[in-house]
Parts: sequence; structure tokens; C-alpha cells
Amino acid sequence: MGIKKGNPDERKLAWHHKVHFIEVFKGMAYTFKMMFKPSVTVEYPEEKWTPNDEFRGRPVLVLEKDKERCVACGLCARSCPPLAISMQAAETDDDKERYPLTFEINMLRCIYCGYCEEVCPEEAIVMSKDYDFTFTNRKDAIFDKTKLLVKKEDLQPRLQFLEKKRNPIFGKIFKFLTVNNRHSWKDRASKN
Repeated sequence: MGIKKGNPDERKLAWHHKVHFIEVFKGMAYTFKMMFKPSVTVEYPEEKWTPNDEFRGRPVLVLEKDKERCVACGLCARSCPPLAISMQAAETDDDKERYPLTFEINMLRCIYCGYCEEVCPEEAIVMSKDYDFTFTNRKDAIFDKTKLLVKKEDLQPRLQFLEKKRNPIFGKIFKFLTVNNRHSWKDRASKN
């Protein structure tokens, strides 16, 4: 059984397709053309990028009037897909009734999805603009309340963005006509 030379289905190339210098020159011409256009690259360590208000950076807890907003409901911990949030609730004498005794976020697990921010009924946890942080060991990546609490004034642009994003008809009561509110076939047959 001999080896066949050439496949009949293989396409035949002309001589100018076999010479790769033409494609190399096209690539060099494109590079030369782009050298004179303005650069859009940010020189990162020297220049810092300022994100917009909708940017989802490091999650933080809102500190309002020297008290945390969090009521330790646990919705953020339950909605977190990678299980990065852990908390323990405690009772208080204030009108708030509960507060988080411990609140930790493992930043190595956090995927910055923003689910914790969306489910929070008190807007106590929000995504900040912080994106530049590094860790030398795993213990430094677990942020407790001392690293998470941020004053409300520093988070005001993000809170205003969330207020605009909120559903405008949430909590409103609407009166519906009973003729449009027929729920069963029996009701529909009797009212016609």
C-alpha cells in the first residue's frame, strides 16, 4: 500500500499565494499606519482609570451616622453564587433590632456579580469603585467589617445610580377593573 501524493480535493494555490512576503508587507504597512494614530492605552501604574457610577468593583458596607445600615437579614449571603459572604447576626436595643456581629467577604471567591447589592432591602451593601487591590496571602483576602465599612458620603454617586435604576412603580397600589380580572372559566362564562 503506497502513500498517495497530493489529495484531489486539495485546492491549488497560485504562485503569489505561495509567496508569504506579500502578506508580511501588508501586515507591516498596517502597523506603520497605526503608529501615527493617537494612542488609547492607559499607562496603568502612573495613570489611574476612574470608573463610572455603574462600575461594579469591591463590595462594601454603608456606614450611615456612625452605624452600619445592615440589618443582618442574610439575603446577600444566600444570593451569593460562590458563597463568598458569611455573617452572624446579633440583637440590638435600637429600633433596627439586629445588626451583623461578624460580616466577612472572601475577595478571592467574589465574582463581582452584584447579586448581593440587588437583593439588599436596606441598600447596606453596594459595589464600590475600588478595583486596585492585591493580596500577599489568603488571610489578607478575607475582608471583615473594619475593611468593608465605608461612609455614605463616599458612596453617594453609586447610591444615586441605584436610585435611578430602581423600579419606579415598586410599592404603588393599582385599582383594577373587576371585568378585566376574571380568573376562571366559570367566572368568564357567568359574566358574559
